[in-house]
Amino acid sequence: MTTYSGPARLILVGGTYVSGMASLSTNQRGGVEGWGGTFRPDQISADVRNASDGLFLELPYDQVGAVAVTGIRKLLATQVLMSLAGSGPAPF
Repeated sequence: MTTYSGPARLILVGGTYVSGMASLSTNQRGGVEGWGGTFRPDQISADVRNASDGLFLELPYDQVGAVAVTGIRKLLATQVLMSLAGSGPAPF
């Protein structure tokens, strides 16, 4: 298993960048490789709350991977934690 934890930017469908912190890992189950994890945006907006498919996650050094939001959980009054499922090669 490979992991990444640190700064990242979620790129929304309209091209808006949302900065935050990501915690990601690869998983290999039954020969199927995949990756995913969580993303905690620095600021939340309606666009962030409504994000679902067609998104990208950019890590430092211009590493980018396609992601879909599989769930959003409220942490505090001003914070959410987004569950992500990656597709294609992991960017870390």
